[in-house]
Amino acid sequence: MFKDISPLLNNPDAFGAAVEAMAAPFASAGITTVVGVEARGFLFGPSIAQRLGVGFVPIRKPGKLPGAVVGLDYDLEYGTDRIELPADLIGAHDVVLAVDDVLATGGTLEAACSLISQTGAVVGGISVLVELVALNGRAKLPDVRITAPIEVN
Repeated sequence: MFKDISPLLNNPDAFGAAVEAMAAPFASAGITTVVGVEARGFLFGPSIAQRLGVGFVPIRKPGKLPGAVVGLDYDLEYGTDRIELPADLIGAHDVVLAVDDVLATGGTLEAACSLISQTGAVVGGISVLVELVALNGRAKLPDVRITAPIEVN
């Protein structure tokens, strides 16, 4: 169910509209930080953070970040993985918006939310460009506000 977002990224008007659609639902949500999940969350996260007037923090695969990190191992449908974020950039004072390109089965975003919570921060929501509705990723995140301007069945 691969969905190619390259044409959207190559069109500044379409990209701007996508960023606005992903950021707007959280404009009054008290978000203090946006995290982007490696790698395609990096495409939208910084622009959404800029729109919301907050900072951006990357969630990366192991060994990619300098300094102290907070990490989490998690299960995927095809194995295990690990994600990390800088230990000193978010904490109990933060309300965090997690950003990625697609919500599919929900495993990676579930892990990202767990990692955010591990820092003491509050998960204020998830914003993705595309939700693959048939894969029911929302079921893994029942208590998190999720928005997706594009839904694919």
